[in-house]
Amino acid sequence: MAEYIISVDQGTTSTKAFLLDRKGNFIPSSSFPIKQIYPEAGFVEHDAEEIFLSVLKTVADLLISNPEAVGNIDSLALTNQRETTVAFDRNSSLPIANAIVWQCRRTAEICRREIYKQNEPYICKTTGLKLDPYFSATKMRWFMENVEGAKDKADRGELLFGTIDGFLVYKLTNKKSFCSDYSNCSRTMLFDITNLRYDPKLLELFGIKEDSLAQPRPSCSDFGTIELSKDMLENYALTAEQQEVLLSLNGIHITGIAGDQAAALFGQNCFGRGDTKTTYGTGCFTLMNVGEEPVFSDNGLLTSAAWSIDGRTTYALEGSVFQGGAVISWLKDELGLIKEPYECDGICASLEDNGGVYLVPAFTGLGAPYWNPDVRGSIVGLTRGSGRNHIVRAGIESIAYQVTELLELMKEDTGISSTHMKVDGGVCASNFLMQLQSDLLGIDITRARSDEMTAMGVGLLAGLTTGFFTSLEELKGLYYSSKTYSPSENMTCVGKALGEYKKAVKAAAFMAALEGES
Repeated sequence: MAEYIISVDQGTTSTKAFLLDRKGNFIPSSSFPIKQIYPEAGFVEHDAEEIFLSVLKTVADLLISNPEAVGNIDSLALTNQRETTVAFDRNSSLPIANAIVWQCRRTAEICRREIYKQNEPYICKTTGLKLDPYFSATKMRWFMENVEGAKDKADRGELLFGTIDGFLVYKLTNKKSFCSDYSNCSRTMLFDITNLRYDPKLLELFGIKEDSLAQPRPSCSDFGTIELSKDMLENYALTAEQQEVLLSLNGIHITGIAGDQAAALFGQNCFGRGDTKTTYGTGCFTLMNVGEEPVFSDNGLLTSAAWSIDGRTTYALEGSVFQGGAVISWLKDELGLIKEPYECDGICASLEDNGGVYLVPAFTGLGAPYWNPDVRGSIVGLTRGSGRNHIVRAGIESIAYQVTELLELMKEDTGISSTHMKVDGGVCASNFLMQLQSDLLGIDITRARSDEMTAMGVGLLAGLTTGFFTSLEELKGLYYSSKTYSPSENMTCVGKALGEYKKAVKAAAFMAALEGES
């Protein structure tokens, strides 16, 4: 009986791999950074072949570092950045261009076309999504309209469009399987989340052939068998030892797939209706389990299939903040105001308050609930007394303000008042941010013992497929927390600050509208 599941987390900025055992213990690999490519303002790309290499390397290094796991693998699980889209050749499996990342705003012009705007109500009620560059359908159109030969290849049936999971499955199974799970399909803006199939009207609207898309399957499924060859592996920068250990995986089945945020919701054991989590990563993603019937938002939030087990699909209401941890990276890399992220807590605590300074981090437009791709970042409230520390604090506070808005709207949409929120992600290391978040929401916040809940969640799903794990009750016993934050006496002050932040957002949107008129 195999003792480990390999859980791969292919994220926006890096790829990691983990060994998950029957007791819920997690053994990590080294992280493989993913190069961020910015060819133009608002454009974000990845090299999809580099992404595949990152998976190969992290899995190989994981097994080399843990030789007891070689030949002792139950299955492989895969979680991924979701809306990022790859267009690749059906025969060679090679991309025809760089992948368009979920953050990329290049398709804003496509979204403004009248043919799509007229159909926005239908898009929303069918897919649970907004008409926005965030999602995959307009990225697929962009490839066909802007990459030489793409439209002809698509017409001949030689071009495939995949979210990262579908692309990786195709490569790992030697082109034998092209599958995706419902949670990822839900983010294409082509998927009917109620009937769990691609919608014929939307396929026609965006000019996408159904057979060019990954086959939708439940999260707990057999997505195919790993079938790597030495000839294929020699095309990548791998050592002989890495190649050998990867070939040992042939015959292992991929039995769990979920988009990163759905996987994190599952990993946080948010199995009940109303259970809520926020992952603080490059972006911030707040999800609420809304049960087995989709709840469509009146407030600009999104609805997606989260996971499907034994024929039963659980849905989530979601708010997406594009700039979470990316704000801290900006403070460090572009402004040079900090050398390391951990410095932020001391800087924030050194100030009695924020001095009236607010950052609207709309570096690539605003996500939920505004969905305005044209807004750009701004800092308001600067005075002669404002300095480096105020800007750093404004950046950290902006993360908490954005998440608070999402929870407020979820309450309006569902009537559910969250009394507790679970959190994960590297940005949770900021005690200042977590305490501010608790104060703003007026609820307890529990940080998971591990910040790798996306990888944990999809590993648990894979284990349910094979019988490695037997039930949700068993999985609840594998969850451990590290710290809980409770509201302090500062709630009145932070509530006022939230109001000022919302004014700053309105000002940024007003400026974007003026620029659009000029």
